[in-house]
Formats: sequence, structure tokens, C-alpha cells
Amino acid sequence: MAKDYYAVLGVDKKATQDDIKKAFRKLAHKYHPDKGGTDESKFKEITEAYSILSDDKKRREYDAYGQAFPGGHPGGAGAGQNPFGGFDFSQFQQGFGGAEFDFGDIFSDIFGGRGGASRGSLRGRDISIDLEIPFKDAAFGTHRTVLIAKVSTCAVCHGTGGKSGAELLTCAACNGSGKIHETRRSILGQFSSVRACDVCDGSGKIPKEKCAECKGHGVKRKEEEIKVNIPAGIDNGEMIRMPGQGEAIKGGVAGDLYVKVHVKPHPIFRRDGYNLVMHVPVKLTDALLGTTVSIESLEGKTLEVKIPVMRRAEELLRVAGKGIPSGGSRGDLIIHLEVALPHKLSGKAKKSVEELKSEGL
Repeated sequence: MAKDYYAVLGVDKKATQDDIKKAFRKLAHKYHPDKGGTDESKFKEITEAYSILSDDKKRREYDAYGQAFPGGHPGGAGAGQNPFGGFDFSQFQQGFGGAEFDFGDIFSDIFGGRGGASRGSLRGRDISIDLEIPFKDAAFGTHRTVLIAKVSTCAVCHGTGGKSGAELLTCAACNGSGKIHETRRSILGQFSSVRACDVCDGSGKIPKEKCAECKGHGVKRKEEEIKVNIPAGIDNGEMIRMPGQGEAIKGGVAGDLYVKVHVKPHPIFRRDGYNLVMHVPVKLTDALLGTTVSIESLEGKTLEVKIPVMRRAEELLRVAGKGIPSGGSRGDLIIHLEVALPHKLSGKAKKSVEELKSEGL
């Protein structure tokens, strides 16, 4: 069930940023474990609520979509990521009488943020690219191979950072535990935290000889070809997420690659959901008597379409199953028929029209 962040902080939905800040300060003092509070889950809950409502962009998205808004918590945050990593707690330094305290570090340590993340939660940076494709490829699906310069796992040491067969030594920084214990003092009390060792990346071991290719980093920036599968029916502006194809990081998992698709306009067809729409001009005589026209479908096949006698100057004709693919079916082709009036009439044609007029047509 989605949380009501306003109720968590005890504020109205029309509350100002000052109201939200004051409510969080009051509750943080009340529920913080080191200040006598007994409900740590409640403290985490109010901090989560503040992290959303104190950010104007995320607050708007939360108001519009609820707790699972795009990029929100918990739906938008990757596993193991600090849900408060994008928020600036330094604003609390004023009013608590201590510029010496860094609330960003404090909350990161408590909840396993950048400093307190375990080795398995380390994650590389997400990257995004733009890709333009023809209208037809967007409708029926295709694939593209793109060349991207990014940080990738070293192909020589496979991310270990050590020379092949090199002896592994105990990390002196963490004494082989892979963890660094830290104690910090803050206005809310004394905090103890455990984070992954920066020297050995949490493994407790370091190679005696570094990899010559990546200089011991385990990753290296290079150009890499990536195949992007574009699904049938993708629309202009939609995003394709490719897990693990972002930038690599030593001792962790690679980020994701996001491909934003831009679809080129088609000279004949336009898209309306999963339907295709096209305009076909019809001669006046054909509109009055009916006819059959040949049109080319999106896939390039010739279709013989029967146009019945038209009752109005503009009518719609539907050809089922000739639109955009959607699952196992397809949308329809909508033909917008428009009567094309002649710019000039010959004497003979004018006489014929006058005869029609005399008949009340």
C-alpha cells in the first residue's frame, strides 16, 4: 500500500517547504534511536517522507503518481542504493548550531549510502543516449548497433585490478576484513558506521602486482559496440532500458543504459495510438459514383481499397489489421477521404454540372 508522506510528517498537502522542514526536525529529535527514540523504522519512515517532499520535482511527481512515481522510492531506486543519496541535508546545519556537522554524511552512514554501502551494493553510473530511427522500423521493430565510449570492466583482469596469477595480499587498510569502522559525533549523538574498504573494494585482498592494462582500477574507459533491440510498436520519445549496459565499477555491478528513441516522421502516414492515419484525395465523380483505389501499405504492399459512394465531403474508411503491431495483433489503417474539387471546369463539364443542378443535386 502506498504511503501518505504528508500524514507521516503530519502536515497538510498545501504545506510550505518551511512547514515540512519544521515538522521533520521535530520528529527527527523525537524518534532518532540515539536520542531516546525506540522506533527506528519510524525514524526511517519520516526521513524517507522528507526526502521526497523537500524536493520540489519529486514532490510534484509524488502528488501526481503516488509513491511509485518514476524515479521515486521505492520503485525507482535500484536495490542497495541509498534512497536519500540525491538529497542535500546540509540545510539542517543552520538552526542546530553546528556547521561542523555534516548531515549528509550522517544519514548516509545510518542507512547505507555512498559511504556505508556494502561491496555488493556498489553500482556503476547509468548512461543515456538518443537514437533516431525511421517510422517503419519503429512500427515493426528492428535492431541497431551503437558505439559508446564508457567505463567498462577491464578485459585483461576481468575487474580484479591485478595481474594474471598475481599473489593476493591482505589489505592493510582494513586488515583483511573488507570493512572500515568509523565513529562520528553529531548534534544527534554519536554514530558508528561500517562501510566497504575503499582500498580493496571490500574484498579484504589486494593484488601484489597491478594489471598493466587498467593500472589496478579493474575498469577502463573505452569504446564498446552495443546491440540495441528496438521492439515493434515503440513510439516517439519512449525509452529502452538495458540493465547492466551502463558504466562499470570495480567491486560492484554495472549501471544501466537508457536509449531514448526518436522516430522520424513518415511522408504519408501518421500514428494515432496503434492505428495509422493517411489522407487520400477523391475526385468528385469518384465520390459520387464510388471507385477502387490502389494504396501502398506501411510494409510496402499494394492494397486495393474500395471506396463506396460518399455521402459527405470528408469520410473515414477503416482497413482492419494494417496499423501498428501490438502484441499478437495490429491496429487499423484509417483512410481519411477528402473530395478534391476541380480548380477549373471546361465548357462541357460545366454544362454537365448545370444539368445535375437542374435535377436538384
